[in-house]
Amino acid sequence: MSIPDMAVSSEEDRMYRNLGLIFCVLMAFASTSSSAIASDHQAKTVVLVHGAFADGSSWQKVIPLLHDAGLKVIAVQNPLESLESDVAFTTRAIRDAEGPVVLVGHSWGGVVITEAGGDPKVKSLVYVAAYAPDAGQSLVDVASKYPDQESRTTYVKDEDGYLKISHDGISRYFAAGLSPDEQRLVAVVQGRFHVRGTTTPVGHPAWRDKPSFMVVATEDQIIAPQLQRDQVKTTNAEMVEVSSGHVAMLSHPKEVAELIVKAAQ
Repeated sequence: MSIPDMAVSSEEDRMYRNLGLIFCVLMAFASTSSSAIASDHQAKTVVLVHGAFADGSSWQKVIPLLHDAGLKVIAVQNPLESLESDVAFTTRAIRDAEGPVVLVGHSWGGVVITEAGGDPKVKSLVYVAAYAPDAGQSLVDVASKYPDQESRTTYVKDEDGYLKISHDGISRYFAAGLSPDEQRLVAVVQGRFHVRGTTTPVGHPAWRDKPSFMVVATEDQIIAPQLQRDQVKTTNAEMVEVSSGHVAMLSHPKEVAELIVKAAQ
């Protein structure tokens, strides 16, 4: 090999070594950045509380997004028998979770997290198209200040006091905005909700002591959007509005997940 050839080879070696060094630095930076993003959360676990006429599958689109953000997730399966029983189920989930916890409630689940959120492991609260009653208030107390929603005519109560929504009511009101297949699934898995839950008042509302975040569903036909906006003011919550029907976590999972992640930081 001639001297010029050796010089070229030496130069190429240096170039490849430099490229290798740059690649290693970039990979280390990417790894550090990913770790920083994952560890940026003060909260470790998100506990998700479904509403009436629903179950834990309500959160099926949100859960993967929270996992991607580095958060652990527990979706509670509440019996919907009473406020006391749902709070007890939720409290057990909080107990089993790695803290701190972000406690999230949809619809009736907002009443549950208002009561259960006083647990010291709970860092913050997220209400998704949900009720947030004050001390001594029940769901009925909150809702009675606003005009009745037309959707109430599709509620069916059996002889034991359990409520469900007709399939027509699910598609027209409760799960409006979802595909027909999704609406059928929501109708099939809906839980029977005992009417006693609507009149049980909460004690000390957790939102008075914990940072609160709210997703307001502007097309909601189950909980009046104005009720939701008024609660934002009452609770001094950070808010995001979505052009959604009642099940915002199914129609707008990205926006819901982003607010939950923010509540975890």
